[in-house]
Amino acid sequence: MEALASPVILFFLLGALAAAARSDLAIPESVAKGLSLYLMTAIGLKGGVQVAEAGYSTEMLSAALAGVVLSFLLPVPAFYALRRLGRLDGINAAAVAAHYGSVSVVTFVTGVEMLTARGLEPAGHMVAVLALMETPAIVAGLLLARRAAGVPAQRHGSLLHETVLNGSVVLLVGSFVIGLVAGKDGFAPIAPVFETAFRGALCLFLLDMGLLAARRLREARALTPRVALLAVVLPVVNGTLGAAAGTLIGLDIGSSAALAILAGSASYIAVPAVMRMALPQADPGLYLGMSLAVTFPFNVLFGIPLYTMLAQRMAGQ
Repeated sequence: MEALASPVILFFLLGALAAAARSDLAIPESVAKGLSLYLMTAIGLKGGVQVAEAGYSTEMLSAALAGVVLSFLLPVPAFYALRRLGRLDGINAAAVAAHYGSVSVVTFVTGVEMLTARGLEPAGHMVAVLALMETPAIVAGLLLARRAAGVPAQRHGSLLHETVLNGSVVLLVGSFVIGLVAGKDGFAPIAPVFETAFRGALCLFLLDMGLLAARRLREARALTPRVALLAVVLPVVNGTLGAAAGTLIGLDIGSSAALAILAGSASYIAVPAVMRMALPQADPGLYLGMSLAVTFPFNVLFGIPLYTMLAQRMAGQ
């Protein structure tokens, strides 16, 4: 319950309660998009600066490899669980499974903020792991969909190209590289913008996410009790696997918890954009309802503390 005292979480709850009460409170779309771009730039820059200070290491390579493997493999058990337990058809199961193998930038940012407040700041290279984990799950989801219903193979190359060049991936990786090149001294002049103001911007962004999540949940008609339950079970299972992987490869507790948070998160920005084009027959209300209206609030309120505890317990603390 310590997480509930955090201002960023309280702003999320404020947005959710306002939407539930049908308040007309709203963040203009242009402002919300600007905040999103700001947060991705800030976290990319800070991660690059931290790696520049610490230097490359086998830990960084191990974390990157673990993240890619998790992202590619996690959609597979999710697909079969959604088919058998959620009773979804093959196309919808594949589309949803891709969301649960990919990652949520906002969940990661929130998690890093909470870990840092507890003295468990993850290594800077976890930002690179975040960027690497977006794409493999999409590829896995498309392969599962193709197997289930015959998605034309010739479309996969262009979809992969567009996924790699997705705006959020480009901005995260680009900002990370800039931070890496600039280093601590180069970052210092812009630190007041991208470090001092970071928490305030995150509060406003989570206010908007609370509004959006609650309204999406109210409108989601495809969320049966079975599917809603899976939207909680899948992140817990994936987060546990992420914590175990982080511990096995020898990551510090903060980085192991960050890997668990990444594995336990679900995309609601990059993957929906790809699925809308690749699998237009899949139900957006279903995959957005699960990832944004159920999994995201669960992770922000309960998942992040749970994954942190698991990382600590697995490390013997």
